[in-house]
Amino acid sequence: MVWLTSQSVWLLVFGCLAIAIAVAFGSRWLARVLIPPEEREHACSIAAALMTAFAAAFALLTALTLANEANALSSAQTVVSTEAADAATLAWASTAPGIATAPIQQALLTYLESTRAHEWHGDAAGNGDDAATANALANLERAVRTQAARPDVHVSSSNELLASLDSLTSERRLRLAAASRGLPDFYVLVVVITGLALIVNTSIVGIRSGLRGALVAVSLAIVIAISVALLLALATPWRGTIEVSGQPIDAVIRDLMTGYFHG
Repeated sequence: MVWLTSQSVWLLVFGCLAIAIAVAFGSRWLARVLIPPEEREHACSIAAALMTAFAAAFALLTALTLANEANALSSAQTVVSTEAADAATLAWASTAPGIATAPIQQALLTYLESTRAHEWHGDAAGNGDDAATANALANLERAVRTQAARPDVHVSSSNELLASLDSLTSERRLRLAAASRGLPDFYVLVVVITGLALIVNTSIVGIRSGLRGALVAVSLAIVIAISVALLLALATPWRGTIEVSGQPIDAVIRDLMTGYFHG
């Protein structure tokens, strides 16, 4: 499903609208062709009963899913903000007396830049298997632990260095876990089929009322299409259309480059 959710917002919206409106007009045309005039009243009564069930199912599925995905996006942004805060804490901890600040801050800068360049988009965002980022993290680990082990560094400063490094790597793991999640393909398929079934039943019910019924079916199709497009856009925050902001980490990168963190 990632190939679908990674499309642009406008492509998702117009694609869903085109499909939904085509289904609305197509099902209305088929209903007029296939259902004899004397049986249309009976067919409309059956479709009306089914429409209520499909409407309830679609509303429940989309409401729960959109709320859950919006909450997941907010949680993912919180993870990124915490990771940036941990990086800033590590940068300040590297300025303690007796610690060689430059090697740690340079390694931290390289790691953050690699994270934004190679672990923020596509499959690497969830897999965490980018070699450049892994090497940058290993270099950061070595730089921090080398300085923390120096005999002339105070125990409290050493503990602060190691604690901030551990927090940074823990938040990275949380970010990778958040980036790897997504809606199951079957779940999305159920939502889409339910929405299309609702459009079809609305179109059949509308064959009794001419143009007014067609307009109702089209308006419902538009609402369903936009709902599905929004669901797809929110489904994969690091691999989809609506992306988690990297601004908190970019701010730390900028501060490291400008020398904001100094003793």
